[in-house]
Amino acid sequence: MVKAFHWLRPEPAGLYCEAGDFYIDPVRPVPRAVITHGHADHARPGHGRVLATAETLAIMQVRYGADHAEATQALPYGEPLKIGDAVLRFAPAGHILGSAQAVIEHGGKRAAVSGDYKRRADPTCRPFEVIESDLFVTEATFGLPVFRHPDTRGEVAKLLRSLALFPERTHLIGVYALGKCQRLICELRDQGYDEPLYIHGALKELSGLYERHGIELGELIQVTAEIKKQTAGRIVLCPPGALADLWSRGFPERITGMASGWLLIRQRVKQRGVELPLVISDHADWNELTQTLRDVKAGTVWVTHGQEDALVHYARGLGLDAAPLSLQGRDEEDAA
Repeated sequence: MVKAFHWLRPEPAGLYCEAGDFYIDPVRPVPRAVITHGHADHARPGHGRVLATAETLAIMQVRYGADHAEATQALPYGEPLKIGDAVLRFAPAGHILGSAQAVIEHGGKRAAVSGDYKRRADPTCRPFEVIESDLFVTEATFGLPVFRHPDTRGEVAKLLRSLALFPERTHLIGVYALGKCQRLICELRDQGYDEPLYIHGALKELSGLYERHGIELGELIQVTAEIKKQTAGRIVLCPPGALADLWSRGFPERITGMASGWLLIRQRVKQRGVELPLVISDHADWNELTQTLRDVKAGTVWVTHGQEDALVHYARGLGLDAAPLSLQGRDEEDAA
């Protein structure tokens, strides 16, 4: 562990800031937790006090109930908060609604813990903010050079072209319930698709939360057994797991699709039985990860959550002091 950052270290419960006596995205209940965003592998119930953006706290309440923590506190982006001997602020991460980087200052040093992030435009959340720091903690979900994701607008256009070519068929698209669903809806609206979108019931509550936070999604119709018969030539969104269960039956001549960064790999497409792969990710790809390492100008880089070795090797090639962090409990693949 680098001596300058003895006050920030990995522990079994998660990344611990000794200077402020709090954990960042802990994997087990702790007295004080700072949560970067609402995905379940970062935001868990049962903590004593939770600090997060207002949007992330709203997501946690929807997912876990109002009593998911003993106490909660919302911190707006950019507002510094002194916690013990540390000063914490949140900066946008560009991942999903409310996602944040935890920026911590102590002893004349600054550490930026990115959580999950991406650099591409996303109409559902604030864009990633480059924070120059001494230590940068980066994810590496797509931390291999093979993962260079195509333009998002082109992937959405692929869906719209298929819809035009096969107007008699239901386009059943698997999307993760938090973030991917609402982003795909907004991307479709941005490209002029103003027809009603049909959704699985499991997507309704979080989509409603997005709308309450000012993200306009247009008309959404929850699928019922009777409505299934009316979806020829329509787009139906559902959780990825629903593509293969009984719920997916009864749609007119369905075309099965899915939106995920993993679908860049043909074997993943085959494993999922997907006819229409949409390579749309809410995580940084290789180009974004490596560009970010150059942008933040951190002398020290810790890599976690994914393909750590390749990104560590790349960072060391830039002359950076880089090491794998190997935090446990980070796996929510369908959110990628």
